[in-house]
Order: sequence, then C-alpha cells, then structure tokens
Amino acid sequence: MERTEQRAQFARQMAASAGVAEDSAIAQAFAATPREEFLGPPPWRIFGARGDAGLLTDDPTMLYQDVLVQLKSEAAINNGQPSLHARCFAALTITPGETAVHVGVGLGYYTAILARLIGSDGFVEGYEIEPSLAQKAAENLRSLPWVHVHARSGTANLPMCDVLYVNAGATSPLSTWLDALRDRGRLLFPLTSDHGGGAMLLVTRHEENYSAQFICGAQFVGCIGARDAAMEQQLVECFRRGHAERVRSLRRNNNPDKTAWCAGDGWWLSTR
Repeated sequence: MERTEQRAQFARQMAASAGVAEDSAIAQAFAATPREEFLGPPPWRIFGARGDAGLLTDDPTMLYQDVLVQLKSEAAINNGQPSLHARCFAALTITPGETAVHVGVGLGYYTAILARLIGSDGFVEGYEIEPSLAQKAAENLRSLPWVHVHARSGTANLPMCDVLYVNAGATSPLSTWLDALRDRGRLLFPLTSDHGGGAMLLVTRHEENYSAQFICGAQFVGCIGARDAAMEQQLVECFRRGHAERVRSLRRNNNPDKTAWCAGDGWWLSTR
C-alpha cells in the first residue's frame, strides 16, 4: 500500500474514532500530515501496537496505527494517542480563520493538524518548554508559516485566542488560560490527578460565564507550572467518587455550593 493511501486509511480510522465523517476536515488534516516527519529519525519506539509494548521499529507503516511514539525517554514524553487527539479536535469545533494556542507542542505533529484545521487565514501560537523539542518543532512546521513556535512555558503571557489546546496535565484551569479566551473561546486540557490520570475538560467562555464538560479519559505528562500537590490529592478523590459526566459549568470564585463536583483556589466545577 502506498504511503499516501495508508495515511488516508489511517485518517478515516481517526475520523471514525472522533465520530465525524470520513471526508471531514479532521480526516483531511490527518491524511495530509506525515507522522514520520514529526518524530525525529528512526528507529522509533512505539507503544500499544497489537500488544507490543516498547517495540523499536524503522518501518513508517507501523506509525499509522493508534499508537504512542516516544519522543524523550528520560522525560517520558511521547507523541500522544492519535484517536484521543482526533476526539479532542472534534470537541473543539474549530473554524477556519480562528486563532489557536497550542501548549505542549512536542515535535509538532498535532500542531500541524491543528494548523491545517485553522487554515492559512488563521494563526497558531505553539508553546513548548523543552528547548530541544521546540527547536525541532519549529523546523518541522516551517511549511506552515501561520504557525509560530515559542520555546517557553505556555502557562503565562498568552495571546487572546478562540481555541486553547493543552497537551500536558494540569491540576486546575489556570487563570492565564481562562483569561486568554475570547467570547465563545474553547479551552481543552487534561485535568489530571496523581500519576497523570484524569480526563480532558472542555471549557467554553460565554462573556463572563463558562460552560464545562469532560470529553474523555486522559493521561499526560505533567504541565510544569500548572500543578499543585494538594490539588492533586483532591482530584484523586473527585475522580474516585465518579460522576464527572455530570459537570456542566465552571465558576470562577471561592464560593462552591452543593452542586460542586470539585473545587480549587478561585474555581470550581458545577453539575448545574
């Protein structure tokens, strides 16, 4: 099978995972983005391919499965599960021409897909705290001039945006992220407890109010500058109790009521 057709088949699988049409913008973006060009040179270490854990391969065809690919072994950083990102892109309901912020660029694979969904009339500001990854990501994304990669944390001094997609686990929705959202802007990030377990939380700004809902379970490496040890323990208990699917809104105050599913410093999630 030719690589182009293999990518197209992979893209159709990702579209199915996300619950969108085979000819959707998400499918087209996956089909247009060669994953092997965003992983560094082979061999690649992949996880989850047909039960093979930690398999080393130099065969690009192995990358077009729903697998993780290691980027930095010492930091446990990987390229992420494609089906999870496909679901996240669908949840973000991206419109061409919008401005997006991507926190946790890695080597740029999902940034490239995000950029193709945004289109050349929009902008993507990417943030990667690991300098070596940021440099390589900028090189990998040179063919998409509406993308700008910043080699620093994405937890402060962000531009106003319509979409804010975070690919590192946080213990709270940072004020920096919420303040960067325009009206109808969407923030999607992993709200994670100890050991990285948690779920993707979608927050949408409506003037000064915020709707919120969990999209799917997730496990990510921690976001430096967005984690608090005490909040981690509280999240463990919240997720243990369950009922995350009942969350409907995010409130920005310190006055949680009986509808609170979880409460942090200056924010809480409500089931109403």
